[in-house]
Amino acid sequence: MRQEVTVRVNDKAKAEFQRGYPLIAKEALENADVLETEGTIVNLTDKHDKFLAKGYYGKQNKGYGWVLTRNKDEAIGQGFIERTLAAAIAERKTFYDDPNTTAFRVFNGEGDGFGGLSIDYYGGFYLVSWYSEGVYSFKDEVIAALQNVADCKGVYQKKRFDAKGQYIEEDDFVAGERGEFPLIVKENGINFAIYLNDGAMTGIFLDQRDVRNAIKERYAKGKTVLNTFSYTGAFSVAAALGGAMKTTSVDLAKRSNSKTIEQFSVNGIDYESQDILVMDVFNYFKYAKRKEMKFDLVVLDPPSFARSKKYTFSTSKDYTHLMREAIAITEDKGVIVASTNSASFGMQKFKGFIEKAFKEEDMSYKIVEEFTLPKDFRVRKEFKEGDYLKVLFVKLGKRKNVAES
Repeated sequence: MRQEVTVRVNDKAKAEFQRGYPLIAKEALENADVLETEGTIVNLTDKHDKFLAKGYYGKQNKGYGWVLTRNKDEAIGQGFIERTLAAAIAERKTFYDDPNTTAFRVFNGEGDGFGGLSIDYYGGFYLVSWYSEGVYSFKDEVIAALQNVADCKGVYQKKRFDAKGQYIEEDDFVAGERGEFPLIVKENGINFAIYLNDGAMTGIFLDQRDVRNAIKERYAKGKTVLNTFSYTGAFSVAAALGGAMKTTSVDLAKRSNSKTIEQFSVNGIDYESQDILVMDVFNYFKYAKRKEMKFDLVVLDPPSFARSKKYTFSTSKDYTHLMREAIAITEDKGVIVASTNSASFGMQKFKGFIEKAFKEEDMSYKIVEEFTLPKDFRVRKEFKEGDYLKVLFVKLGKRKNVAES
């Protein structure tokens, strides 16, 4: 039997919970000391002991847990999880029915009613990601519920927590049959090789699907493309299939070379006709400026925080500088795809970083498209932090020291 405790919240938090806010923050709780074992069911009440909501205790970087229901009598068990999962799967019917896209998010944490948990679909296999010990305590109920409501070839998992917040290496196979990897999935007709059994990442970030499609369909044809922080080269593949003249992929991780070669190869693209470079992105900027290189399309999708031998990069502090570096090697009237997955600030602040960069470069620009999370990454209007992805397609004006040709 799962432990259940009552926790009082302060007046400010009471108003937020009544509006539907799902995150249980530490500062909202007046007697947080009663919380001992992660996975404990938490009944939230006001200072007059009036019931507000029910959730679970699970510590992650966002807080102390998540609200699951506002029904005092609703039991949090396999039945609840099955109903929640079934509703989420029904919302993705159009994705399941699309033969050109066989990888997408099935369950997106608090957006689908159970914070701290995400489930992705990869060509018949499901990948469950756990973000706290608290949500991991529901493992048996979640896996059983998933197998009951979905047609699963097999189930894999990623435990994205430990004392330091790092990924824990272990056998990621959970249930069903084991997959043969790489597993080839489709995204808007593009092939991607993915691995569910090889560390924290799978080989593709599903939340960038709409952005890759935009590059392929509207921006790449006949262009030279630079893909920085390129990971497995997914943006480069999309650009090449969209008719790019040439792509250049740059990433510091040594394995990015073989991974990018693999992604080109599964799409029938001659990887030797593309440039794939293993080096620090900031060193590449210096090299490109020294060689007076310019690109028509530059993709900037850095991690929120990164460290190399010479540089430490933090999105909130350094994106303006990164943008200036990109502007310097982008052609006049070229496009920079500026992207961040940082949840620590909103779209307006991100646009401010872009504006500051162009102002410092004394250049005009125009935002021609912007993207947030795709439809399968459901978010709640009461929890704006959940819509973490911010992508801007920024078209450069003319440099003021360059005469019109």
